[in-house]
Formats: sequence, C-alpha cells, structure tokens
Amino acid sequence: MGKQSFSDFLKSNNPNKDSKTEETPKTKEWKPSKNKAEAAEDKIIRLNKFIAHAGICSRRNAAELVKNGEIKVNGEVQTDPSYVVQDSDVIVYNKKEIKIQEKTYYYLMNKPKNVITTTSDERGRVTVMDLIKDNIDARIFPVGRLDRNTTGLLLLTNDGDLATRLSHPAHKVKKIYHVVLDKPVSAADIEKIAQGLELEDGVAEVDAVDYIIDAPKTEVGIEIHIGKNRIVRRIFEHLGYEVKKLDRTYYGGLTKKDLPRGFSRPLTEQEIIMLKHFVGHPKK
Repeated sequence: MGKQSFSDFLKSNNPNKDSKTEETPKTKEWKPSKNKAEAAEDKIIRLNKFIAHAGICSRRNAAELVKNGEIKVNGEVQTDPSYVVQDSDVIVYNKKEIKIQEKTYYYLMNKPKNVITTTSDERGRVTVMDLIKDNIDARIFPVGRLDRNTTGLLLLTNDGDLATRLSHPAHKVKKIYHVVLDKPVSAADIEKIAQGLELEDGVAEVDAVDYIIDAPKTEVGIEIHIGKNRIVRRIFEHLGYEVKKLDRTYYGGLTKKDLPRGFSRPLTEQEIIMLKHFVGHPKK
C-alpha cells in the first residue's frame, strides 16, 4: 500500500493531522507498443476528447454533455461523442467557444463543508470553483465528486485523460476516509462492511475498514477504490448508522499535509508523475 498504509492512518483520530505524501515510484515509464491502427486513432480528436482537453470535464462526462445536446459544432447541436473534430470546426459549450488547452494544470484542494463539487451551480451556492478562481485563470474542473457535507481532498485539473483514468475503478486509485458516526459501530458491522455489503446498485467493495486507534468506536477509517455516488455514506446508512462527519484524508498518494481546510495548492512535479504512474498515463 506504499508509504501511507491504512494502519498508519488509523493511528490518528484527528482528521486534520496529515501524514507524509507517498514517494514517487522510481521506475521508468512503460509505454505499450501500438499497431498502425491504434497510432492513427491517437491522432484523431473525437468530440468527447476535444471537450476533455478543453478543460471542461473528463471524457466520460464529456460524452454525456454531447448526448444531452449541450455541445454545438459550427452552430449545430452535435449529439455524437465520436464525431471527429476538424481543424476548422467551432465548438461551443454554454454559449462560449471552447478550445484545447495546451498547458495542463493540477491543483489539490482541502474542501470545506457546505461547498458544491461542480463548476457552477444554478442555485447560486458556493462551489469549489469559487474557492480556487483567484488562484488560476485557466479552465479546470474537479475530478470526481465530494458531496456538499463531505470535506477533504479533491483534485482539480484540465487534464481530461488523467481525470478519466483516475475515476475509473480498474485503476484502483486508493481513497481513505475518516468517518464519524452517530453511535458506536459494532465489530460485527465492521466485518460486514469488510466483506462487502449488497446495496441497491451492487456490492460495495471495501479494501479496508477498522476503528480509528485511540478514538471512540464511533470513529472509523475506511479505504475504497470504487467511485459510486455517496458510497461511504450509503454503506453506513444501510446498517442503520448516521454519518455525522465524513472527511477524505488520502487520495492516490496525496494527503492534506500543510493544506488547511478551504485552501488549495498546485501539485508538485513529483506528485503529477506519481499520479500518472498509478494509472499508466503517458507523460506529455
């Protein structure tokens, strides 16, 4: 599990006390060989990929934007995510022309409570973009989602390919949460969670779960790699518990070290390399 193990996390009952960032693996980058067809495909920019490289969202979410009719190409709504973008095409989203961003940006935020994880909110609520807009002029977006009342680590970037890979369960990007419940969690329920609860959308796979050391039995640490909606809250709600506090303390080798709540910082070059190494993302 690297330098930051789940047992290391359990040794602290303070969700704001941070551990050291996982070291960047000192391995050479591996690039799989490609045949001519794959190489030719790489040179094609399809519409969902174009949107992702424009810093709007991940490729998966970009495909949904296209299917929902939110993208115009040369003045016409285009609903095919696989549409091949031509150099002369004008792509419009939300009444604004979008273009591929040449430079990539990566920011880590320690998200506070009562902040929405989205690029905008029609109800005028505070979003993560409101917190970071003074730090960066480029268009970036959050990778994944923390619900309004969940605090902790959130990655923001305009690297659509990396965002897609980090969000895909196949890459098993590790996330650790500090959970505070309304009542003590029984040992039997800890075991049930570890085995995998059957929820309405399938089995909730948990990589590790245990009590926080030297803390009340109402405080639990849980490690997951799946990214289903509200998965940690739903796990405990399924067993009759109410989640009072939920804080993401670890994300893919990144921690909250020296990052106060509500603040953000750019990733270091080593941290960017580390994330790309985890998901097999080629360097740019």
